[in-house]
Amino acid sequence: MNTSKPIHRAPRAALAVLGAHRARRRLARREVIARQLDAIAPGTVHVRTVPVQTDRDGEQRAATWVVLDDVLGLPVKADRTGHRAARGLLVRMFPGADWSRALAYDARTGDLRLDEPAAPAALGFEGAPEPLR
Repeated sequence: MNTSKPIHRAPRAALAVLGAHRARRRLARREVIARQLDAIAPGTVHVRTVPVQTDRDGEQRAATWVVLDDVLGLPVKADRTGHRAARGLLVRMFPGADWSRALAYDARTGDLRLDEPAAPAALGFEGAPEPLR
């Protein structure tokens, strides 16, 4: 005998409302971060963080290198406090991110992504390296 099980799915309209709500929150967060970055170092659009090891007095310490760039990719003038504040802002806004890796934040899109070096595709380094001839 076929017995039907009740299906508990949200109506499509409810899913659309939920998606719109999430999009508004994401846009609001992006705008807040952009405004605060501009207050910290005017013109900042792109923030890169790279964890590094430093040697102070013979002792290895973990540190973070922070780069602030404008819309053209040129460095923004900021003191040490500004760099520290920009990193602190991003750490607070993205608590689940893995800050032990190099990350890049773009204030135009609101995306925080892994910042791994990559060779241009025109150089032909897309797959395994070819042997030298």
